[in-house]
Amino acid sequence: MNILIIGSGGREHALAWKIAQSPRADRVFVAPGNAGTALDAENVPIGGEDFPALIRFAKENDVGLSVVGPEAPLAAGIVDAFEQERLRVFGPNRAAAELEASKVFCKDLLRAADVPSADYHTFADINQALRHLQDREDTPVVVKADGLAAGKGVIVCRGRDEAIDAVNMIARDRAFGDAGDRLVIEERLDGQEASVLALTDGKTIVTLQPAQDHKPAGDGDTGPNTGGMGAYCPAPLVDDDTLHWIEEHVLVPTVHAMKRAGRPFAGVLYAGLMMTNQGPKVLEYNVRFGDPECQPLLMRLKTDLVDLLEAATDRRLAKIEPLDWDPRPAVCVVMASDGYPGSYEKGQLIRGLDEAAKLPDVKVFHAGTRETDEGVVTSGGRVLGVTALGQSIALAKLQAYTAVKCIRWQGAWCRKDISDKALLQTT
Repeated sequence: MNILIIGSGGREHALAWKIAQSPRADRVFVAPGNAGTALDAENVPIGGEDFPALIRFAKENDVGLSVVGPEAPLAAGIVDAFEQERLRVFGPNRAAAELEASKVFCKDLLRAADVPSADYHTFADINQALRHLQDREDTPVVVKADGLAAGKGVIVCRGRDEAIDAVNMIARDRAFGDAGDRLVIEERLDGQEASVLALTDGKTIVTLQPAQDHKPAGDGDTGPNTGGMGAYCPAPLVDDDTLHWIEEHVLVPTVHAMKRAGRPFAGVLYAGLMMTNQGPKVLEYNVRFGDPECQPLLMRLKTDLVDLLEAATDRRLAKIEPLDWDPRPAVCVVMASDGYPGSYEKGQLIRGLDEAAKLPDVKVFHAGTRETDEGVVTSGGRVLGVTALGQSIALAKLQAYTAVKCIRWQGAWCRKDISDKALLQTT
């Protein structure tokens, strides 16, 4: 079967790499892909927003299954467009994708489904939002842009002044464009974050092993939020009992609520959770594989991914055997361009990729890269996801950072503490 992956980041490289390992995959295409996907699959110069061209390519190349990586095409209705042309596609339709595309919709659904989450208020008027902040106690809050903002539309505020600045930045200065048409202001939860992803066909839920992302740019979770600076899997913070609780009290009621709302959900349901003293609470939902969580997850998954994605698409996940995992943990360290998550230069020549690739149990997933006559150069803020397996989280971390040290370009940087939280949990 020929398979088309839509997207160009580290998640899509991980998907292409894993799908290409399946004996059921004949040709694997990535549209538009990056310099890394060109090594593990075939790049197609079509952007994820060009639905007619993607549909035409899928028909002309006998694509049996298309897999949508990023959130933007899902929110724009790519699954609806493909299904209208009788093409098989993995991912939620436009109505279901609103679970990520609108934080207001998500919070309202969580409240209706009685899923634990932070208390919140929503606003379509900036002056009402500012009055709300002035009238309430000066306590920590989180200000969120309603729409998609590439993982950067959430601002954690220590008090009223920071929250007012955040509201002005989102709603008045339009830092995230139309995503700031509405706002969510919610209580700030304390604890560590964890990511629990599950495949669902709208009836059956197959939960993947828990992971932990690192959103802030700096060591010790300091600095501005990013799309994710690294991740590891499994996360000791979420033991088996906690994972079962999350399935019962978070994932199952959400899937049922989406069905009741006339928006049956099929695809990846990704719960971003805060592990509070009162138990897990949902921070947000994503409707696709996380990036960078996808990289360590797929490094460890031994079950054929094509079988899983096809079963979810065909609504027969109930027939899938229990998943098979490599018992070794995996750690992914994101290498970024100087200036990220703000402005950054592109076109820096990357050296040492071949050297890193020779290390055992290491895979360098490309995110913001492109191939030139001179070699592979940077083309994004998050450039590489250097991922490694190890007999322990400490050894996986050591191997990942050993590979990081092989790779260099002008302005390259990364966090130095990815997975340290897990080491604290296991000591």
